[in-house]
Amino acid sequence: MEDELRPEYDFAQMKGGVRGKYIERYRTKTNLVRLDPDVAEAFPNDEAVNNALRLLIQITQRQQAQTNVQPTE
Repeated sequence: MEDELRPEYDFAQMKGGVRGKYIERYRTKTNLVRLDPDVAEAFPNDEAVNNALRLLIQITQRQQAQTNVQPTE
């Protein structure tokens, strides 16, 4: 990887920066999930992941509804 920063950018000379200053705000407003490589291969984008998860939710809800329905005699 090629370094594209100009030589005059000396971050050691910068003062006042606080590492992780906004991390808690970031965490509360995002919901990122890292997929394992084998799972990521199956889903090309976030829409595909969301569709698959919605389908899984529907299947689970249907199975729970069927389990909760008791046969009448």
